[in-house]
Amino acid sequence: MSTTATESPMHNGVDTATLFATLDAVAANPDLAKFQFRATNRWVSGTHNRSTIHGFYGAGQELNHRETATIDADHPEVLVGADHAPTPVEYLLHALAACLTSGLANIAAVRGVNLTSVESTVEGDIDLLGILGLSDGVRNGYQEIRVSFRLEGDDPDKLRQVVEQSRLRSAVYDIITNSVPVSIEVRT
Repeated sequence: MSTTATESPMHNGVDTATLFATLDAVAANPDLAKFQFRATNRWVSGTHNRSTIHGFYGAGQELNHRETATIDADHPEVLVGADHAPTPVEYLLHALAACLTSGLANIAAVRGVNLTSVESTVEGDIDLLGILGLSDGVRNGYQEIRVSFRLEGDDPDKLRQVVEQSRLRSAVYDIITNSVPVSIEVRT
């Protein structure tokens, strides 16, 4: 633990005292680390649909977010949608950027690394021949995703190390780069 992180409970907007207390609590009781997140989705019309995110299980109990989040998804007109919202695959890019950024903010705070600005651009390439069923040789999802960070703060080497550690600990990066079993149940 760095001296900087213990002198003030806030570093880069992260409450380091609470972060360290959480780490200690989970280390003492690993069952507290088991979480289940949930989303409920309803079709609106065409390719437009809406997800609601409110409750989750974590730290040994059922919990709720302070506010229910409602997130719409759609396709652009060029892909037969009404363009009411970003596409699901664009939300995936957002999820990756958000997870990496949240992680690097926490890691920088714990290490006493100062951040003054963090920006990222995430790009993903998809060949629609797979999604449209026009080629069995083309995958349905992204063929490649690129993340580019622009960071300002402490020494550039420290900033690169923080980004690398965030990549190593990112749940979304792990989900994207490793196979995750997904089961689908249909009730009629």
